[in-house]
Amino acid sequence: MGQKNYDFNKTVKIETIKELMDLAVKDAGKNIAFEYRNKDNKEEIIKVTYENFQKDTYYLGTALATINMLQNHIAIIGDNSYEWLTTYLTVLKSNGVFIPLDKELTSKEIINVLRSSESEVLFYSDKYEKYIEDFRKELPNIKYFICFEKEKDDENSLSYKKLLEKGKKEYEAGNTTYIEIEHEDTNCLKLLVYTSGTTGEPKGVMLTEHNLVSSVYYGLQVAEVKTRCLSVLPYHHTYEAVVGILVHLHHHSTICINDSLKNVLKNLQTFKPDYIYLVPAFTEVFYKNIWANAKKTGKDKILKIMIPVSNALRKIGIDLRKKLFKSIHEAFGGNLQEIICGGAPIRPEIGKFFNDIGVMLLNGYGISECSPLVSVNRPRFNDSSTVGVILPCCEVKIVNPNEDGDGEIWVKGDIVMMGYYKDPERTEKVLKDGWFNTEDYGKINKKGQLVINGRKKNVIVLNNGKNIYPEEIENYVLRVPYVQETIVKGIKNEMGQETSLCAEVFLNQEKIEELNIENVEETLKKDVSKATRELPSYKHITKIEIRKTEFIKTTTNKIKR
Repeated sequence: MGQKNYDFNKTVKIETIKELMDLAVKDAGKNIAFEYRNKDNKEEIIKVTYENFQKDTYYLGTALATINMLQNHIAIIGDNSYEWLTTYLTVLKSNGVFIPLDKELTSKEIINVLRSSESEVLFYSDKYEKYIEDFRKELPNIKYFICFEKEKDDENSLSYKKLLEKGKKEYEAGNTTYIEIEHEDTNCLKLLVYTSGTTGEPKGVMLTEHNLVSSVYYGLQVAEVKTRCLSVLPYHHTYEAVVGILVHLHHHSTICINDSLKNVLKNLQTFKPDYIYLVPAFTEVFYKNIWANAKKTGKDKILKIMIPVSNALRKIGIDLRKKLFKSIHEAFGGNLQEIICGGAPIRPEIGKFFNDIGVMLLNGYGISECSPLVSVNRPRFNDSSTVGVILPCCEVKIVNPNEDGDGEIWVKGDIVMMGYYKDPERTEKVLKDGWFNTEDYGKINKKGQLVINGRKKNVIVLNNGKNIYPEEIENYVLRVPYVQETIVKGIKNEMGQETSLCAEVFLNQEKIEELNIENVEETLKKDVSKATRELPSYKHITKIEIRKTEFIKTTTNKIKR
């Protein structure tokens, strides 16, 4: 099924996260594991070797042993940081359960998830300090609150720094409790991820250690990771926590921690990564900014000419992309070779563009319930209209396909979750005989690559019986250069039936001014019509609504529908 394209990459098989880290230290102990900006002096870059990172996990683990918290449910909330990652790997190597919380949750939602997950420890950034008194009242089950920035202990609210120092002293004095942990069954709960429903009944995805190491091992068999990455996406998101962190550690890469989404371009310049994990929203912004800057500087016509010239030269074995598109490469730090994109389908023309200029864009597909990786494109077998080849540990079937072969995507294999935490009803709805219903629609093409069309919950069913995947049409609308964001929805008649389609859009005002557009509404109608003209008539947009503000988004920049 598509794996025929070329052999799998050779990867060392591991059984536990502890084994993953021990192997990294043995093979690359002196190598830099992490680089990040000093919080007190942003111009200073701190570098941590694999050996020193391992020691920090030993110190923190030993400290947790002194407060009897090595087998407990341990939660964390805060911005991406070295301390976050140290806590993450420390808990994964213990017999405890790690619960990462979305840093955008409200205090009520945080309480809801902490209660549902039965957490007994909360690691947190200082911006949540204002909620701690409420947490103490509402969450008597939590024995310790551990703040990353706090200098002193206060009741059961501890200083992370002091706790780490205590663990270091204990470890150096001979306390081996943490490092001698006997690992339990790797099919026990290890990572508990809350994906949605935080205002009602939270939905906790139960992932085992076997799930996690399978995603790492089989993911590396298919994906080709480089040596230095910029870590951008929120760490509470499974895509970054597993594919972005654990995969990199097993590959012995250097992980550069991005301190803010506002600073992505600045940090690309500073850290000069050779690869980066992103979601489609980022690539969309990069793509539009490149063309906007080219037009501003009068280089857009040259760029349009040079791309086909470069492609023609490549066909006869001459690759000049680094020279021809030097200014674009320099904007990304000068070394960027690969963007691995997940979380949603990308527009094929964006994938083609990046590949044309010499930055390989590889789109993949995953879902938290599958740890999260299901499929990914490969460098010599890359098709941006697909999400690539399926991991060798997985089976995928298409259930109830229509005349075009599109149906529900079901997945079975080592990466499929145990179920939803203490929620047998929800679990039974999506898990049948080991098969997980992703509730995504798609198909498998003749080459064995998976194609994603959209989410089941987003499907628009017209009164003529036609099923519309709004994500597909949104990608066409986004071709209009001044459309920054869009959602396609159904228009209902008086009987409540969806009869046609409406595009709700947020526009880029700078781009409108730059293009000297006077009658925005009329021009937009014509441009949207032109962008979607190759679609069948029932997929055409009949109404457009212009928003005054951006859409509300998740922490991975997905629009909340």
